[in-house]
Amino acid sequence: MKQVLMVAEKPSLAQSLAQILSNGRMRQRKGLSSACSIYEYEGTFMNQPAKFKMTSVCGHVFSTDFLPRYNNWDKIDPAELFSAQTEKREANPKMNIPKFLNSEARNCDYLVLWLDCDKEGENICFEVINCTKSAMKPPAYSKDQIVFRAKFSAITDKDIKLAMKNLIEPNENEALSVDARQELDLRIGCAFTRFQTKFFQNKYGNLDSALISYGPCQTPTLGFCVERHDRIASFKPETYFVLSVKVTAPSQKILTLDWDRIRIFDNEVANVYFAMIKQKTEARVTNISQKEKVKQRPLALNTVELMRVASSGLNMGPHHAMMIAERLYTQGYISYPRTETTNYPENFDIRGTLQMQSRSTEWGNDVQELLSGAMVRPRKGHDAGDHPPITPMKLATRNELDSDSWKIYDYITRHFLGSVAPDLKYLHTVISLQIGEESFTCSGKALIDPGYTKLMTWQALGAEETLPDLKKGDVLKVSEVKLLERQTSPPDYLTESELITLMEKNGIGTDASIPVHINNICQRNYVTVGTGRKLIPTSLGIVLVHGYHKIDPDLVLPTTRAAVEKQLNLIALGKENFESVLQHTLTVFRLKFQYFVTNIVGMDELFEASFSPLSESGKPVSRCGKCRRYMKLIATKPCRIHCPICDETLSVPQGGNIRIYKELKCPLDDFELLQYTTGVKGKSFVFCPYCYNNPPFRDMRKQSGCNGCTHPSCQHSLQSNGVSNCNMCEGGVLVLDPGSGPKWKLCCNKCDTIVKLFEDAMKVSVDEDTCKDCGSQLLFAEYKKEKTKLGGNITEATGCIFCDARFSSLVDKMQALKMRNSGRGRGRGRGRGRGMRSRGRGRSKPKDKMAQLAAYFVERSLELFFDGLRRVPHCYEEIAQHKFLRNHRATRLTRAETRSSDSRSSKSEADER
Repeated sequence: MKQVLMVAEKPSLAQSLAQILSNGRMRQRKGLSSACSIYEYEGTFMNQPAKFKMTSVCGHVFSTDFLPRYNNWDKIDPAELFSAQTEKREANPKMNIPKFLNSEARNCDYLVLWLDCDKEGENICFEVINCTKSAMKPPAYSKDQIVFRAKFSAITDKDIKLAMKNLIEPNENEALSVDARQELDLRIGCAFTRFQTKFFQNKYGNLDSALISYGPCQTPTLGFCVERHDRIASFKPETYFVLSVKVTAPSQKILTLDWDRIRIFDNEVANVYFAMIKQKTEARVTNISQKEKVKQRPLALNTVELMRVASSGLNMGPHHAMMIAERLYTQGYISYPRTETTNYPENFDIRGTLQMQSRSTEWGNDVQELLSGAMVRPRKGHDAGDHPPITPMKLATRNELDSDSWKIYDYITRHFLGSVAPDLKYLHTVISLQIGEESFTCSGKALIDPGYTKLMTWQALGAEETLPDLKKGDVLKVSEVKLLERQTSPPDYLTESELITLMEKNGIGTDASIPVHINNICQRNYVTVGTGRKLIPTSLGIVLVHGYHKIDPDLVLPTTRAAVEKQLNLIALGKENFESVLQHTLTVFRLKFQYFVTNIVGMDELFEASFSPLSESGKPVSRCGKCRRYMKLIATKPCRIHCPICDETLSVPQGGNIRIYKELKCPLDDFELLQYTTGVKGKSFVFCPYCYNNPPFRDMRKQSGCNGCTHPSCQHSLQSNGVSNCNMCEGGVLVLDPGSGPKWKLCCNKCDTIVKLFEDAMKVSVDEDTCKDCGSQLLFAEYKKEKTKLGGNITEATGCIFCDARFSSLVDKMQALKMRNSGRGRGRGRGRGRGMRSRGRGRSKPKDKMAQLAAYFVERSLELFFDGLRRVPHCYEEIAQHKFLRNHRATRLTRAETRSSDSRSSKSEADER
């Protein structure tokens, strides 16, 4: 029996497809990836009996990124990124999708790809092919097709089974166009972003943005917002005058008249007209014109229109709206929500879709009226050749969906029904009146046929728009005459809806990426979303755009990106070569980047006028290990520390509180230690700001605190405070937080796991011995006599928090139980010392202090050697200046920047010397 592997884009979609194709007779099982199930059933394929396996990926299998050595912002010149080597890296390493696909493809004869039918979906097709081709059976004949592509636009029985009967080949050109876009955006965006971020964050303190990012689509999007801001800021209002006249009709309805002169800018002239009219008491009807007009039903719905309405009418951001639409699509409620087409295909079953909606309690009666003969042919729209317009595919009720999902579904359905309903017809009436020598008009609308507005009620005519029944020659009483002084007003800020229109018009982004770009400029603090979803640029966004215009307008104008998109579309159509388009575009932007770097002073002048220098920002927090002066904590995004004397900026942990830790110093570099506490879960750890940015040991990750430092003897390090391996994550260690007393706790140095213990204890420390049962380090706890919780008059005890019965009531029971029951490391040692080393973390740690320090000296010396000799002369210079022998303290190997050391006991000093 032939075996067919079928792959969808999302797990929920795989389940829906398998349900339809198997007619509900499928079997479910789990595979290597916990996120993706496999659905199996039997059927026929290529006129042969076959066993089908339907599974999925979770979006892109791979992402394009630089090799790891290019990810160090401090060591890599951003200009290198235009030619740096890239690689396809697993997008979700924890899910292990490539290995999962390869295992499921083993011994399969055919591969059928059910990825979303757009360019991104086509790109994922080839990612799946690369993961499976080595495991599949080779074709019997070299020309036999074994990889197929299913094209579909809705999750319905009819569409899915039709797609299965009409399988095609995947389109490699479309996949290549996506690869080109990904690589261009990565290289261009990273080069500009890294340079800008480092340059400006090291100079200014109140930027309030974690990244000063640049994006080939993101920046022109911001440019539209700032352009409107500039028009508002440069607008000069003018004063003008308007005659406001109200008259009373015989039916006692008050009518407000429009002056034929509209407005007058000269005050004296306006007062002349006012004097002529204010004495008049009658207005005579001189003419009445009536004309029947039509307001056309809407075109079929596409993605851009859906995003516009979601923002302007439903008060939803476009990014949020598209996430909901995607979910409705995978649940089978609507057709594929990413389309540029506004024209229904010839074979679209409009009547069948209407009959499905006729059972609705919301609009069922109106639908039945359409089916009875009121339905009309939809208007001819634009056919982009991608997907049909967005339409409802399944009847839903309010109770089935959450609030926002119902709003989107309700609009999509009403828009579809409105697109096949009659046009709105109304009678437009204009009444001309004469008051003295001046002419006025009054207009109104009278409904003839509501047409599609019975369903799209927000576009219906209001009752206030009707006019009373008047005839030529009728005389109306003038009830009010005023001369109003007004001023011309500037345009308003762009709304999200208007911005989407501009992006579509100028070819910035695709229907899939437009909401992402808008979301990015909001997250980067370039714009804020105001009332009515208006996009108001911040000082940072304004300065950036003005700076680009000052240096190179092409970096922010939409024309450059539009030209690139045209080239990418030519790749998709097979009319241009992938490599030639890629290299040409990179060459252009490489030259622009070089020019931008050379002339950055032009943008810097604008930043200087809008933002405060780092030296004037923040508040003193701790002493620098180099100059011994106070460094300042800059609390705005990104949070960082700046030394005004050394002119050095250091990163610190984000999103929590940072304060000085007992004025203690790091023994390696003399920087004062800081304590970081998260605001949500209360996790905290001590860190050295210099070590946090420049790890002193090879096995210490960058941006690690003292709870990740492998210094063999420092009282703050992982080696001194580590207790046991964390069983809630891979590779984490539970470390005693020395600054948490009197509410003591162990915190994992990798995940958010916290174990609370020994509350109100006066002192808690980690003992050098380990538990014989589980291998964890023993803990020492000491209480004051009046607060002891150890039983009786006992004030201090040493034991294992997981195994010692005396500590069971003093440790967070839930967390301790999780750790104990998991059984990881039990009996093998899971502590910071011998246990950890025995599990593959290096040589076993000697308990003897002398041996510890000897091992440390050897390790550090080798590290200096392999790092190059650039640090060695500096180290020799410090030794010559006796900086290791100050005040008869212990000599020890330090980093090049070490200025002083902590004192030791006299016995230790003698041993170490």
